[in-house]
Amino acid sequence: MNSLHTFGSGGKRNYYGKGDVIAYRLSPGYFGANVTMLLYGEAFWPTYTTGDNAGLIATDSMKNFIQRETANFTGQDLEPYCRFLAEKFLAKYPQTEGVQVAAEEIPYTWIGGEGYTPAGPERAMAVIELRQGGEVVEQRSGVHGFKLLRLAGSAFTGFVRDEYTTLPEMTDRPLHMWLDVEWTGAGGQSLAAGVRSLVCDVFLSFESGSIQQIIYKIGFKMLAEFTAIREVRLEADNRTWDQVSPNIYTDPRPPYGCLGLTLRRE
Repeated sequence: MNSLHTFGSGGKRNYYGKGDVIAYRLSPGYFGANVTMLLYGEAFWPTYTTGDNAGLIATDSMKNFIQRETANFTGQDLEPYCRFLAEKFLAKYPQTEGVQVAAEEIPYTWIGGEGYTPAGPERAMAVIELRQGGEVVEQRSGVHGFKLLRLAGSAFTGFVRDEYTTLPEMTDRPLHMWLDVEWTGAGGQSLAAGVRSLVCDVFLSFESGSIQQIIYKIGFKMLAEFTAIREVRLEADNRTWDQVSPNIYTDPRPPYGCLGLTLRRE
């Protein structure tokens, strides 16, 4: 089960929707997305209190709406796709006070002719929350799921040592980290592609003293290079492998380090 959903407009007394709605559009151009749509409004409250479903849109209908309307979306970017679905849904079902649409790309890379192969593991994402009347409450984009490995050039030394410390200081270690990046501001596929390239470039560009330093440099450079970005949020997991012998490593034990950062344009 996923963690509790949140909304840019704040906590909700009630909401519901459909998740893991998969849609692949083959033309014009391949486009694939995994969509979650959540609704809120007083019209849906009787379903909770009395079981009266008179104003309720079935989640199965929401799934059909998303998949069928994907055929009418001709773009390639997740941000306008989410807005397209949200606007059409609010127009179709006026009892809905607000809707949140989140989409994550299902990426494939063209390999020639009619052939494609799965891409990733990182995936672009977008979220929009829209209210009746066209008010955009929240809109953000990002790239989730980076898995980055550097065989050398990473250190971790000088941290607090006391009776709870068992970790040795490391002046040159292989580093394996996972990373999610989100931002607010106009973007699109070109910006997501630029972020993908920037993350890898920064990860390889200097000898780091901590993962915190890496994500700071990534966020700082994103704000410097992409003027459309107003705020960037980064969260990294330390998934560095455990050493078995001088040249053999294995996956780390389940506990992992989690490190977050938010930078805003001045």
